[in-house]
Amino acid sequence: MTAPRSQGVVTLVGAGPGDPGLLTLKGLAALERCDVVLYDSLIGDTVLDLVPEGVELIYVGKTGAHSGADDRQRHIHEVMIERALSGQAVVRLTGGDPFVFGRGGEEAEALRAAGVAFEVVPGVSAAVAVPAYAGIPVTHRGFNTALAVVTGHEDPRLPSARTNWRALASLAAAGGTLVILMGVKNLDRNARFLLDEGVDPSTPAALVQWGSLPRQRTLVGTLETIAAERAARSFGPPAVCVIGPVAALHETLSWFEPGPLAGRRVLVTRALDTSASLVEPLRRLGASPVILPTIEVRDTLDPALDAAVRRLSGFAWVALTSANGVRALMAAVERAGLDARAFAGCRLACVGEATARALREAGLKADLVPAVATAEALALAMIEAGVGGPVLAPLAAGARDTLPTLLGEHGAQIEVIAAYRTAAPAVVPARPMALLRAGKIDAATFASPSAIHHLAQMAAPTPLPELLGRAKVLCIGPVTAREAQKIGLAVDVVPEAHSAEAMIEALVAHFASGAIAG
Repeated sequence: MTAPRSQGVVTLVGAGPGDPGLLTLKGLAALERCDVVLYDSLIGDTVLDLVPEGVELIYVGKTGAHSGADDRQRHIHEVMIERALSGQAVVRLTGGDPFVFGRGGEEAEALRAAGVAFEVVPGVSAAVAVPAYAGIPVTHRGFNTALAVVTGHEDPRLPSARTNWRALASLAAAGGTLVILMGVKNLDRNARFLLDEGVDPSTPAALVQWGSLPRQRTLVGTLETIAAERAARSFGPPAVCVIGPVAALHETLSWFEPGPLAGRRVLVTRALDTSASLVEPLRRLGASPVILPTIEVRDTLDPALDAAVRRLSGFAWVALTSANGVRALMAAVERAGLDARAFAGCRLACVGEATARALREAGLKADLVPAVATAEALALAMIEAGVGGPVLAPLAAGARDTLPTLLGEHGAQIEVIAAYRTAAPAVVPARPMALLRAGKIDAATFASPSAIHHLAQMAAPTPLPELLGRAKVLCIGPVTAREAQKIGLAVDVVPEAHSAEAMIEALVAHFASGAIAG
């Protein structure tokens, strides 16, 4: 008889207001070790991107206390309990903090009543984080000594309002800060409550929509005007309202400005270990990178490479055409028990700055980097510098023969070794592909021909042009662009400099020109 599986644990995790950087380390650890995640409408793609591939995602679709919300909440309780009793590790992921105007308390009660073990990972509450992202300190020694956080949308099942607006008005009238969560719909009514209780109509008020996210907007007015201004500017939920003198500090302390790529989803098709050069700059510019690795780099472990590194002193040049080639070469050097001194007497040529950077990280400096990052430019630069002896070229298996052909035409003795090979990932990440198929990608970046071919393979039977749909196509250089065009892709951007940095700059310029439609 099979022993019953031990009971799982439910972890109630607060994800913060939206910026994935505000998820706590403990919250991230819970996501990394769980089997299933239940999430709702305020959890954005950038937070869900932190969930490891293979973890089941269940959307529970809560959007507020309207008709059907209680049924959905009961369903959430049932799913958490059922999955935990079956032995799974469950994360219930909510925006902000689960115990601050969420239903984490009710969920914890349901779990306790069912005998299910649970733990709570507090999150960064929108009550303090969203005003902070708008340059509004909710407390300031020069302005206030009290802070109140209140929901602007009470449970409609209650027989009467529980919010003591008279007490809140007294706090606001004394210069305290009042933060209203979930109060956009009832902003006019709530402001009227405070005015009727004697709060000065000129009290500063601010409304911050989509706080901490690239599409953040801030509206500043007074208690008397903020509701009308909200309606005129179409400020909808989710938004946080701040009432009190500190709200006026937005004008001088504002620091978080949406970047030029705000709200744009940009597909990054590089291998995971090289995607950071695109992902982090894109995030700083306000974009939401969608990471879909189309390349897995695998060592060929060709004995010829191990043999070649033992006789490096016999080569006049080592020609490197990618960071992956650098890593494969240095791995062979290490296997041979050698170090950077083995390159004494060799000149090192790199196709571009990214490859030269990988070489520097290995403790070596390139002797030659052409201005244009192509194999053609590398070969011509080496010929101009004088080849003067044998050349070692650790390339990708199946790489174009441009470099060895050009060098060979000028009399160079070139030894080409397949140092690594690329392949499409064995497992295709589900969420990025779902966004692609739903037409929710604004721009797709390709840094190599293999990225294009592998994505086409992953997309089958859907043709790649159809899959990308309206997404703009950016290629790192003309070689990649030609491969894209061969399979019917319309290439929108090819930067003059063939680098990740130049590709991002070109994307920003393309967006600024209005070429990317909303």
